[in-house]
Amino acid sequence: MLKDKTSNAIVAVSDLERARNFYTDTLGLEPRGGGVEGVLEYRTGNSSLAVYRSEGVRPGTGNAVAWSGGNDVEAIAEDLRAKGVTLEEYPDMGMDIDRGVHRSDGFAGIWFKDPDGNILHVHSM
Repeated sequence: MLKDKTSNAIVAVSDLERARNFYTDTLGLEPRGGGVEGVLEYRTGNSSLAVYRSEGVRPGTGNAVAWSGGNDVEAIAEDLRAKGVTLEEYPDMGMDIDRGVHRSDGFAGIWFKDPDGNILHVHSM
């Protein structure tokens, strides 16, 4: 039923202006115009990300959004660290970790949180 349909990520936040600053300025995402009031829409690769304000935001414990960073994971990590973003470290995953970049068998990945604690992920695969 859905196998040929495009999917997009959607993230709930408590403060839309704070989220706009993070997703636009920190992550460098390009806003899309003409969206629904109270929803920020961003173009990201061949898909989109919707960020909306919600009362009582409770971020999950898994990835809210994941990007394929290809060979640029280390450069993206460096850029995020330079902007003051803390990269999460998950030693229980059994990977080598260097300054927040997880590596294992050709895989490289980083995890970080938006201001509301939503977990965002960039990976090399």
